[in-house]
Amino acid sequence: MRRAALGAAAAAVAAAALAAAPVAAETLVAGSKRFTESYILGEILRETAARAGAAAEHKPGLGNTGIVFAALKSGAIDVYPEYTGTVAREILRLEGNPPLAEIDRRLAPMGFGAGVPLGFNNTYALAMREDQAARLGIRTLADLARHPELRLGLSQEFIGRADGWPGLKRAYGLPHATPSGLDHGLAYEAIAAGRIDVLDVYSTDAKIERYGLRVLEDDRGFFPKYDAVLLYRRDLPQRAPQAWAALAALEGKIDARRMIRLNAAAELEGKTFRQAAASFFDGAADGTSGRRTWLGALFGPDLAQLTVQHLVLVLVSLALAVAVGVPLGVLAFKLRGAEQPVLAAVGVIQTVPSLALLAFLIAALDRIGTVPALVALFLYALLPIVRNTHAGLAGIRPGMRQAALALGLSARDTLRSIELPLAAPTILAGVKTSAVINVGTATIAAFIGAGGYGERIVQGLALNDHALLVAGAVPAALLALAAQGAFELAERRLWRRA
Repeated sequence: MRRAALGAAAAAVAAAALAAAPVAAETLVAGSKRFTESYILGEILRETAARAGAAAEHKPGLGNTGIVFAALKSGAIDVYPEYTGTVAREILRLEGNPPLAEIDRRLAPMGFGAGVPLGFNNTYALAMREDQAARLGIRTLADLARHPELRLGLSQEFIGRADGWPGLKRAYGLPHATPSGLDHGLAYEAIAAGRIDVLDVYSTDAKIERYGLRVLEDDRGFFPKYDAVLLYRRDLPQRAPQAWAALAALEGKIDARRMIRLNAAAELEGKTFRQAAASFFDGAADGTSGRRTWLGALFGPDLAQLTVQHLVLVLVSLALAVAVGVPLGVLAFKLRGAEQPVLAAVGVIQTVPSLALLAFLIAALDRIGTVPALVALFLYALLPIVRNTHAGLAGIRPGMRQAALALGLSARDTLRSIELPLAAPTILAGVKTSAVINVGTATIAAFIGAGGYGERIVQGLALNDHALLVAGAVPAALLALAAQGAFELAERRLWRRA
C-alpha cells in the first residue's frame, strides 16, 4: 500500500511537470541593447505579451549588437528590437538599403526572422551645437571636412560599426582622427559643456532639441534606413503563438514623434523605462514626473532583487575560486617547476579586460547571463587566493616541517594538520581581497543580463542619470565594506589560534 501510494504520488508529480511544460514553452524572453530607446521598446514587447495573457520577461541592456545577437543565437532571448540598417550592414554584411523582405529572406537559413516594422526610422546622424554650427557655416556632413580642428565624441559602437565612423570617414574624406569612445548618454553633457564639438546621435533622441543641436545633413546618402523592426528566432511564432500574435499587432503603431515622446519620458522627465513604456499603452506613465532623487532610486522596489543577484554572483564565484585556488597554490608550492607556470597563468587572466573576457565567454559558452558572469568572476578571483596560498606555505619555518617529519607524519598529514593551519591567516587575506574585488567587478555582469547593482549603473549611463549611478554604486561600496569587515573579524580569530 505504501509503495502504491508513493507510486501514485510520483505519477502525480510527473503529470504536473508535464502539464507545466507547455506554459514554460509559452514564455517569451525579450532583450534590448544598452540605450534608452532599446530599453523602452524591450519593455513594450514584454508588456504587450503580458497583456495578451502570455508569460513574458525582459532582459535589459545586453550591450551592443554583437552581444545581443549572440544572446538571440544562443536562445537566451527570443526577440529584440533592431533596425534594418543594422541588420543589413552589421549582421548580413549587405550594402545599400535592402527591403525588409530581402533581409528576412537572408536571415531565414540562419534560423532568424525580421518583421513587424514598428513605424519609425531611427537613423544615425552627427550633430553639433546650433550656435557653433551657424558660426562655422556647417550644415552638411561634407562641411566637416573643412574643419579638422573640431573635437569628436563618438560612441564605442559607432566607432566600430561598418555603417558608422570607419565608413563615414571614407565616404566624406574626413580628416579627423578616430577619437576614444564615449558613452552615448554622457556625450550630450560633454557637448553642452563644450568638451566636444561633434557627436553621433539617433534621429529619435529626445535630447537633440533640449540641448539645441543641429543635425547635419547626410548629403551623400551614406547612412542606410534604420526602420525599427523585431529580430526574432524563426520558431517563435510556432513556439509562442499567443505572444507572437500580440507582438505582430504592434506593426505601424509607433511613429517617430511618439518614439521621441517615449524617450523624453525616460531621459527628460525621470521616468523608469517601465513607466515610459506604460505611457505607450495608457497615455501617461505611472508615477510623478520630475527627476528622481538618489535616495528614492537607492531604496527603489528593485533593491532586494538586485542585492540577491549581486550576492549570488559574488558568493558562488568566490566559493568556486577558493575550491580551485587553494589547491592550485598548494600545487605551485609543492610541485617542482609548477610555481612560475601557475602564478603566471592566473596573473595573465587578471590582465584581460573584463568586457573582452565576457565577450569571449559568451561565444565559448554560447549563452549570456549568470553563467558567463560567474565564470568571469571566478577567473578574476583566482590570483589573490593562489598567490596568498603559495606565500602562506612558503612563509612557514622549516623547523615546523622537520618537527612533523620527526613525529612520523606523512606529507598529506603534514599539509593538513601543520602547513594549511599555519598558512590559514595568509590564505584568508587572499580570499578577503578576492571578495572585495569581486563585489566591484560583479557590476559588469549587468552588461550581459546577469543583474546585480550594475543594472542601475548601466541604466544610469544610458540615461545620464546621476541618481541611478549613485544608487548602484553606493550599495556595491557598502557590500564591499561589509565583506572586508567580516573577513577581518575572521582573520583576527585565525591569528589568535595560530
